[in-house]
Amino acid sequence: MARLGRTGFVAIAVIFHLIYTYSIFDIYFVSPIVSGMREYGVARSPNAQAPAKRLFLFVGDGLRADKAFQSFPEPYPAEGASERDLVPKPLAPFIRSRVLEHGTFGVSHTRVPTESRPGHVALIAGLYEDVSAVTTGWKLNPVNFDSVFNRSRHTWSWGSPDILPMFKEGATPGRIDADTYGEEEEDATQDPTLLDIWVFDKVKELFAAAKEDAELDRRLREDKLVFFLHLLGLDTSGHAYRPYSKEYLHNIQVVDQGVQEITELVQEFYDDDESAFVFTADHGMSDWGSHGDGHPDNTRTPLVAWGSGVAKPKTFKKGKAPGHEDGFSSDWGLDHVQRHDVDQADVAALMAYLAGLNFPVNSVGELPLSYIDGSPKEKALAAVANAQGVLEMYRVKEEQKRASALRYQPYSAFSDEQHSIDAQFSEIQQLITRGKYEEAIAKSSVLLHAGLEGLRYLQTYDWLFLRTIVTAGYLGWIAYALTTVIDLHVLHESSPAIRTTFSTMAFSSALVVLFSIFWIQNSSWRYYMYGLFPVFFWEEVVARRNALAVGGKVLLGHIQSFGGYVSFGLQTLLYVGVLEALVQSYFHREIFTVCFIIAGFWPLVYGTGFLLQNKLLLATWAIGCGLMSIFTLLPVVKVESSAMITIGGMIMFFTGLLYLIFEETIASQSSTRMTITAAARQGSRLIMGVQIGMILLSVIVTRSSVASLQAREGLPLGNEVVGWFTMAASLIVPFIHRFYPNNNYLHRLVVIFLTFAPTFIILTISYEGLFYFVFCISVLTWVQLEHRIYEYQSSHTQTTTTTTPYRTLTTSDARIALFFFFLLQAAFFCTGNIASISSFSLDSVYRLIPIFNPFSQGALLMFKILVPFAIISANLGILNRRLRVPPSALFMLVMAISDIMTLNFFYMVKDEGSWLDIGTTISHFCIASGLCTFVAGLEFVSEALISGVEFGGEGSAATVAATMDDGVEPQGANVATANGRLSADSSSANTSDSDVVPGESPVSTTPDSSLSSSLELNGHTDSSINNSNGDANDPSTKRKSSLSAIIAVAADLEPAKN
Repeated sequence: MARLGRTGFVAIAVIFHLIYTYSIFDIYFVSPIVSGMREYGVARSPNAQAPAKRLFLFVGDGLRADKAFQSFPEPYPAEGASERDLVPKPLAPFIRSRVLEHGTFGVSHTRVPTESRPGHVALIAGLYEDVSAVTTGWKLNPVNFDSVFNRSRHTWSWGSPDILPMFKEGATPGRIDADTYGEEEEDATQDPTLLDIWVFDKVKELFAAAKEDAELDRRLREDKLVFFLHLLGLDTSGHAYRPYSKEYLHNIQVVDQGVQEITELVQEFYDDDESAFVFTADHGMSDWGSHGDGHPDNTRTPLVAWGSGVAKPKTFKKGKAPGHEDGFSSDWGLDHVQRHDVDQADVAALMAYLAGLNFPVNSVGELPLSYIDGSPKEKALAAVANAQGVLEMYRVKEEQKRASALRYQPYSAFSDEQHSIDAQFSEIQQLITRGKYEEAIAKSSVLLHAGLEGLRYLQTYDWLFLRTIVTAGYLGWIAYALTTVIDLHVLHESSPAIRTTFSTMAFSSALVVLFSIFWIQNSSWRYYMYGLFPVFFWEEVVARRNALAVGGKVLLGHIQSFGGYVSFGLQTLLYVGVLEALVQSYFHREIFTVCFIIAGFWPLVYGTGFLLQNKLLLATWAIGCGLMSIFTLLPVVKVESSAMITIGGMIMFFTGLLYLIFEETIASQSSTRMTITAAARQGSRLIMGVQIGMILLSVIVTRSSVASLQAREGLPLGNEVVGWFTMAASLIVPFIHRFYPNNNYLHRLVVIFLTFAPTFIILTISYEGLFYFVFCISVLTWVQLEHRIYEYQSSHTQTTTTTTPYRTLTTSDARIALFFFFLLQAAFFCTGNIASISSFSLDSVYRLIPIFNPFSQGALLMFKILVPFAIISANLGILNRRLRVPPSALFMLVMAISDIMTLNFFYMVKDEGSWLDIGTTISHFCIASGLCTFVAGLEFVSEALISGVEFGGEGSAATVAATMDDGVEPQGANVATANGRLSADSSSANTSDSDVVPGESPVSTTPDSSLSSSLELNGHTDSSINNSNGDANDPSTKRKSSLSAIIAVAADLEPAKN
């Protein structure tokens, strides 16, 4: 097929990574939802009553288990409070009394993502939606599967407009009443307890209305009723003030008081002791006020049940009661009460049993018998019904898999007649008939877990096949990207693709086989894409095998001995080792610190001459690396600090001001003085002054907003308007520079720095502003350093002069790509938790969006995270031009090497074990894959940001020197210029300017090894490079420590020769 070129390559990169990012959800987290199952409930005689006639479910959204039971001083002590008020005490005394005297308690363990929708689905429907379900959102997105609400005679619910409608719209019409407050009430800057008080008041109004409405009174006295109270205040308090704040702790008091009032109201209204109560949470809350990942603070929630049908607490006078072995509840003062932990989906089974309902048909929860106050027979019947529901789901899924699989292999536990599902249930029924209830319960539990394992077997049935395809896809992409880089930027499209009949038939047959399998299995359209990409990539690689061969000879032509190849192999392994170190940095942030320290010493490999010529630049680089190394040692959990925000903002302000004052001096000293008109200069300086002023304005408005929010006075409308105006104007004003063009590259980089500074100030809570400043300085210094290295190496080689817009890529450019990729990772995570994006605090977005809106707030947060990406992309674009590298070459190289990390994380994804591990592995893979997609987009961002920049006397497409290593005559295929293209030739072909055909873009005329002076990624040859005096035998060149050699290998893959 025809070459796709640069735009086509980027388009394929984006599409491929977007689709393949979803592959882990198709492989590891397949949706468990199926339809067509029969319903099962506890078999009772017609006159037998359910354990309870009605069920009340309280969900404290965002309530952590430890905070619910720990003791704290009074959050808001009254004036003149006694010492007694300052003594720590339980903040939820009523709920605690249920634990101690009336019911059963434990910890409910949630799964990732720890968000409101999947948490409520697990609680109310008894199933865990696949992890990707969080992307479906909350509002007006109905739950399309069975639930406890749908099994009830009627459900009344009160609470957030984000939760209630999804259950109402997905249930039988008229089955659920949902009363919600307006979205504008979810204002994080106001008192969050008002949301919970609103819910409690609405419940009271319902029962008060029943005293006047006979029809309502009749409906409220029926059986199989469910009342759902969604209490959002805790989640809002946690986001806004953190779960250790007095606001969050006070909210616990409000919830406890409300639960007590509703319980007493229900007892008074019904006066029959036939109500059951369940108190729990959908997810927890991390110390930095966020949730979503698998951190234990997010996955551990309280569960307390009491009332009709619920077992009384089991207390122990001596020793520690069972359930407290993990030490998590050691400071709750409940060690003498048995703790019964459950999985979150088990709560749905418990509620269905208590209310006398059939189990939801999609439920995978195991009924926690320890919570039930019933006879052994009742428990045995409940256990067998629970198991029947799970095995019914297995039966339906197996039928579907058997119908679609080519050669289905049944699950071993149910594979023969003796161990069939029907035979095992028949045995359990016989045990119940003979009164052997404990045995029946035990066998039901074993059968239920076998059913769950069978469901897992069916969900992982195609794992090996799919993982093989995805692996082939990622490896194919790496090979395809490297092949494209060599074809476009080393050989300049001089090597045509070669397709034989055999290769065409082989790849076509492979594609037909894959598509046939997907069609027979009724697979999703995504599976066809998973199969298409590896076939496409590898077909292209095979077709361009000559380009790889010729390109390899060009790049490796300087290697003339076996030792040289061994050295190259070791250097390649070290290069991959650096990428693997970046993989480990996702688990240990300190690796970034080590890498920055090593990078600070990296320029030592270029010898004393280079160091003496660039003392100030190298000192700046070392200081920048030293400062950057500090950020990954700072705590991830940050506390909002107005002082730190102000310091960072004022540093940015004075940086812009000093540049504006000394612009002429800086331009002249950096040899980038440009000739522009006086009007353009004056206009440009005026616009830059406006940008600097907006930085000061952003500092002022942010300080004011922080003070107001910390004083619990809400966000003043004026602050909100000024904040939005400042951020929007800072992004728009720079476009006015087009009318007063100053294309000096340093000027452009300063404009970009000032453009995003107000955004970073408004959306920072602590030291992020300092990071932004240090990062920008470090990246700019890196650009200058790479350019000086390029000039230094060029000055020590023989040159032939030619006119060429871009030079050919050399292996030294791989080092630049690696540095860019490393800085990209650092930009993303130096101020946050490497394990999860959820670690980035929401405090800052409340200065612009005080009303709860997860997608808008998330978009602002993501924008802040991506700002450093724009900075580094602009700097790489500048570096590309200063080194005469084709605009897309380094971006393409980074997109190739980045998937070495992605493939690592693909195989690290877990769907078993602790949910911290599971959530972390998902985050790692998605971030790594997403970064490659961002890189693809950054190329276009870079072009937009640096369009038209100039470099003074360096020129853009002017006459330049194509370097050639002194005295090195490479072996193998040589490259000559013919009709403006490179072609392979068996002999050396030194091409002069006369060989360039008019009308075509000339290319480098450097023979063979001059295209890539050596494989060692610093461009050196096997011979010694000269020092500043040209003396290769200078002792200063020979005095090089082993540390310098290691730095050279890690950063340059080629230490300076002794």
